[in-house]
Amino acid sequence: MTDPLSDTARLCAELIRAQCVNDGTPTSGHEHRAVAILRDFLGTSGEVVETAQGRESLVVRIPGSDPEAPSLSLMGHTDVVPVTEDGWSRDPFGGEVHDGYLWGRGAVDMLNVTAAMAVVAKRHLHGDVPQLPGDLVFFAVADEEAGGLLGAKHIVEERPDLVSVDYLLTEIAMPTIDTPAGPVIPVTASEKGPAWRRYRAHGIPGHASQPYGRISALVPAARAVARFAEDDGTAEITDEWRRFVAGLGLDTERERAWTDPDQIDEVIDTLAVDDPGFARWVHACTRLTVTPTTLESGMKANVVPDSASGDLDVRVLPGQDADSVDDYFRKVLGPDLYDELDIDVALDETATASSAEGLLWESIGDAAEIVAGHRRLLPALIPVGTDARFFRRQGTVAYGVGLFDDRVSFGDLLAMFHGNDERVSLDSLDLTTAFLDTTVTRFGARSAVSDG
Repeated sequence: MTDPLSDTARLCAELIRAQCVNDGTPTSGHEHRAVAILRDFLGTSGEVVETAQGRESLVVRIPGSDPEAPSLSLMGHTDVVPVTEDGWSRDPFGGEVHDGYLWGRGAVDMLNVTAAMAVVAKRHLHGDVPQLPGDLVFFAVADEEAGGLLGAKHIVEERPDLVSVDYLLTEIAMPTIDTPAGPVIPVTASEKGPAWRRYRAHGIPGHASQPYGRISALVPAARAVARFAEDDGTAEITDEWRRFVAGLGLDTERERAWTDPDQIDEVIDTLAVDDPGFARWVHACTRLTVTPTTLESGMKANVVPDSASGDLDVRVLPGQDADSVDDYFRKVLGPDLYDELDIDVALDETATASSAEGLLWESIGDAAEIVAGHRRLLPALIPVGTDARFFRRQGTVAYGVGLFDDRVSFGDLLAMFHGNDERVSLDSLDLTTAFLDTTVTRFGARSAVSDG
């Protein structure tokens, strides 16, 4: 039986209790708390980068034996998103263990993996395992949940000397998927691009008891929200999605349906009956998505508001860009409403991808064979953004990996990301630690052979 006080479980619980909640404002996050915990655990000061008060990231570079050998980074973020406590069955920041699960915000996104990475890094830092040919970098980063402007983006651009590597392991870690050929391990190899927008509507203010001739800015803003909510998007099948589907081992007819833009919505509706979480993921991976997330207007109940603004979470597929977003907005809003709104760019990033081949990919396969008993890896496109995108744009090969037991399905685990009752099994914490540890070891072994 798994020891609930294993290093990974204990560290993950401490990070949960640190409450590094990132609400998107520069004064939130408080990742310095997590950095203090990790420095104490690792027994080293490392290099701390503070981009704003309390917004700390930790870098620990462990030198390899060969300066020419390929380097590898283990990168995990330490911030978490806010919670609505009424929706939780347990204290979201208690780090409590119940029925073999560790509960709390960040348990799967991604303090579980960050803790496992720290455990692996500590073994190499203190010489408990043979030295790798190339450098190993442990990177605990701030501000991932708000786009990385105060974390990975800043450090990659301003302090590349600290974090530049050839290969990188990070999020997101996903549970295995059962296929006719046996279980497969999804490995994040590509991700949609965050292209967030902020819109503003204008009106004519006045006393709300006399609305004639006045224009409430809330009305066009609400119309925009409604139109985006009512539109389901247009399905588009990318090469990344085709590769994912090919790895599921579906029969010919089903594979055709899963890769046909005219049939995929029916596939999604069928999946939603038994696995709404997986259906939601398939839906997001097959179209540009726009989700209204905030709407702000008004100062008082009896005043007609002259301004209203809101945020739109926009995610683009591989091959799409800012023009794709603009075209979609014009189509959904219509020319009248589109011209009535001011639309500003908050983030404008395209999708990123790493090829499912090469030194690190094969090392992950080795680890899967040793830890899970097979090497069936499935290159996955994810609908969310991660800090890996900043590294991929610098030429780094980056994947998201982890390993879970079979107590939670693929769809159910994905539903916990930013959701209620986030939790991870203690067995999964140990599996992820073993998987990462073995991947790093095999990476070193393969590096030595290739250099030799």
